[in-house]
Amino acid sequence: MKNDVVPVQIRGILPANSGCALFVGNEQKVFVINVEPQMGRVIGDFLRNEPKERPLTHDLMQRIFKGFNITVERVVITDLKNSTYFARLILQQQNEVARKIVEIDARPSDCLAIAAAQKKPIFVATPLFEQVEDMSEVLSRINETGTDAAE
Repeated sequence: MKNDVVPVQIRGILPANSGCALFVGNEQKVFVINVEPQMGRVIGDFLRNEPKERPLTHDLMQRIFKGFNITVERVVITDLKNSTYFARLILQQQNEVARKIVEIDARPSDCLAIAAAQKKPIFVATPLFEQVEDMSEVLSRINETGTDAAE
Protein backbone atom coordinates (compact mmCIF):
# COMPACT_ATOMS: atom_id res chain seq x y z
CA MET A 1 0.00 0.00 0.00
CA LYS A 2 1.26 3.45 -0.82
CA ASN A 3 2.34 5.88 1.87
CA ASP A 4 -0.45 8.28 0.94
CA VAL A 5 -2.95 6.46 3.15
CA VAL A 6 -3.06 5.34 6.78
CA PRO A 7 -4.84 2.13 7.87
CA VAL A 8 -7.59 2.67 10.46
CA GLN A 9 -10.46 0.82 12.10
CA ILE A 10 -13.76 1.78 13.66
CA ARG A 11 -12.76 2.06 17.32
CA GLY A 12 -16.11 2.99 18.82
CA ILE A 13 -19.65 4.19 18.19
CA LEU A 14 -21.45 6.51 20.59
CA PRO A 15 -24.75 8.36 20.53
CA ALA A 16 -24.18 12.10 20.08
CA ASN A 17 -26.36 15.21 20.05
CA SER A 18 -26.64 15.23 16.28
CA GLY A 19 -26.66 11.47 15.66
CA CYS A 20 -23.80 9.05 16.28
CA ALA A 21 -20.10 9.66 16.70
CA LEU A 22 -17.95 7.10 14.90
CA PHE A 23 -14.48 6.99 16.41
CA VAL A 24 -12.14 6.03 13.56
CA GLY A 25 -8.41 5.60 13.90
CA ASN A 26 -5.46 3.50 15.00
CA GLU A 27 -2.97 3.40 17.89
CA GLN A 28 -1.54 6.72 16.70
CA LYS A 29 -4.71 8.83 16.50
CA VAL A 30 -8.50 8.58 16.64
CA PHE A 31 -10.91 11.08 15.11
CA VAL A 32 -14.68 11.41 14.96
CA ILE A 33 -17.03 11.24 12.01
CA ASN A 34 -20.61 12.19 12.87
CA VAL A 35 -23.30 10.13 11.15
CA GLU A 36 -27.07 9.81 11.31
CA PRO A 37 -28.38 7.70 14.22
CA GLN A 38 -29.67 4.97 11.87
CA MET A 39 -26.26 4.69 10.15
CA GLY A 40 -24.57 4.35 13.52
CA ARG A 41 -26.89 1.46 14.37
CA VAL A 42 -26.36 -0.19 10.98
CA ILE A 43 -22.56 0.03 11.23
CA GLY A 44 -22.66 -1.30 14.79
CA ASP A 45 -24.87 -4.20 13.71
CA PHE A 46 -22.45 -5.08 10.90
CA LEU A 47 -19.47 -4.92 13.27
CA ARG A 48 -21.26 -7.24 15.72
CA ASN A 49 -22.58 -9.54 12.94
CA GLU A 50 -26.11 -8.95 14.21
CA PRO A 51 -28.79 -10.72 12.20
CA LYS A 52 -31.33 -8.44 10.56
CA GLU A 53 -35.03 -9.12 10.11
CA ARG A 54 -34.96 -7.81 6.52
CA PRO A 55 -32.09 -6.91 4.16
CA LEU A 56 -30.86 -3.33 4.40
CA THR A 57 -29.66 -1.19 1.52
CA HIS A 58 -26.06 -2.22 2.23
CA ASP A 59 -27.09 -5.89 2.13
CA LEU A 60 -28.74 -5.26 -1.24
CA MET A 61 -25.55 -3.61 -2.52
CA GLN A 62 -23.51 -6.62 -1.41
CA ARG A 63 -25.85 -8.96 -3.29
CA ILE A 64 -25.63 -6.83 -6.43
CA PHE A 65 -21.83 -6.77 -6.16
CA LYS A 66 -21.80 -10.56 -5.83
CA GLY A 67 -24.14 -10.96 -8.81
CA PHE A 68 -21.80 -8.94 -11.01
CA ASN A 69 -18.64 -10.55 -9.59
CA ILE A 70 -17.56 -7.28 -7.96
CA THR A 71 -15.51 -7.24 -4.77
CA VAL A 72 -14.97 -4.36 -2.38
CA GLU A 73 -11.23 -3.87 -2.14
CA ARG A 74 -11.09 -1.07 0.42
CA VAL A 75 -12.53 2.21 1.62
CA VAL A 76 -10.58 5.46 1.72
CA ILE A 77 -11.70 8.52 3.65
CA THR A 78 -10.18 11.19 1.46
CA ASP A 79 -11.00 14.71 2.52
CA LEU A 80 -12.75 17.12 4.89
CA LYS A 81 -14.42 20.24 3.48
CA ASN A 82 -16.76 22.54 5.39
CA SER A 83 -17.13 19.96 8.21
CA THR A 84 -18.11 17.24 5.69
CA TYR A 85 -15.97 14.15 5.17
CA PHE A 86 -15.56 12.60 1.73
CA ALA A 87 -14.75 8.99 0.90
CA ARG A 88 -14.12 6.61 -1.97
CA LEU A 89 -15.28 3.03 -2.33
CA ILE A 90 -12.69 1.01 -4.27
CA LEU A 91 -14.26 -1.88 -6.20
CA GLN A 92 -12.77 -4.59 -8.37
CA GLN A 93 -14.47 -6.59 -11.06
CA GLN A 94 -12.58 -9.49 -12.53
CA ASN A 95 -13.42 -12.14 -15.06
CA GLU A 96 -11.47 -14.45 -17.36
CA VAL A 97 -10.76 -11.56 -19.77
CA ALA A 98 -9.91 -8.53 -17.66
CA ARG A 99 -9.61 -6.93 -14.24
CA LYS A 100 -11.20 -3.54 -13.67
CA ILE A 101 -10.76 -1.26 -10.64
CA VAL A 102 -13.40 1.42 -10.06
CA GLU A 103 -13.38 4.22 -7.47
CA ILE A 104 -16.78 5.55 -6.47
CA ASP A 105 -17.40 8.78 -4.56
CA ALA A 106 -19.60 7.89 -1.57
CA ARG A 107 -20.60 9.08 1.86
CA PRO A 108 -18.12 7.92 4.51
CA SER A 109 -20.99 6.41 6.50
CA ASP A 110 -21.98 4.20 3.54
CA CYS A 111 -18.35 3.27 2.91
CA LEU A 112 -17.83 2.39 6.56
CA ALA A 113 -21.03 0.33 6.64
CA ILE A 114 -19.93 -1.65 3.57
CA ALA A 115 -16.42 -2.11 4.97
CA ALA A 116 -17.88 -3.30 8.29
CA ALA A 117 -20.30 -5.66 6.57
CA GLN A 118 -17.62 -7.20 4.36
CA LYS A 119 -14.73 -6.94 6.83
CA LYS A 120 -12.72 -4.88 4.34
CA PRO A 121 -9.84 -2.52 5.12
CA ILE A 122 -10.42 1.15 5.86
CA PHE A 123 -7.85 3.83 5.11
CA VAL A 124 -7.57 7.59 5.57
CA ALA A 125 -5.61 9.86 3.24
CA THR A 126 -2.40 10.83 5.05
CA PRO A 127 -2.90 14.62 4.68
CA LEU A 128 -6.39 14.28 6.18
CA PHE A 129 -5.17 12.03 9.00
CA GLU A 130 -2.52 14.60 9.86
CA GLN A 131 -5.07 17.46 10.01
CA VAL A 132 -7.89 15.89 12.06
CA GLU A 133 -8.10 16.47 15.78
CA ASP A 134 -6.91 13.53 17.90
CA MET A 135 -9.78 12.23 20.04
CA SER A 136 -7.90 9.22 21.48
CA GLU A 137 -8.03 10.59 25.00
CA VAL A 138 -11.78 11.22 24.78
CA LEU A 139 -12.41 7.66 23.59
CA SER A 140 -10.12 6.30 26.29
CA ARG A 141 -11.99 8.23 29.01
CA ILE A 142 -15.32 7.01 27.66
CA ASN A 143 -14.08 3.41 27.68
CA GLU A 144 -12.79 3.80 31.25
CA THR A 145 -16.13 5.05 32.51
CA GLY A 146 -17.85 2.02 31.02
CA THR A 147 -20.00 3.83 28.47
CA ASP A 148 -20.83 1.60 25.53
CA ALA A 149 -18.26 2.89 23.04
CA ALA A 150 -17.01 -0.44 21.81
CA GLU A 151 -17.74 -1.95 18.46
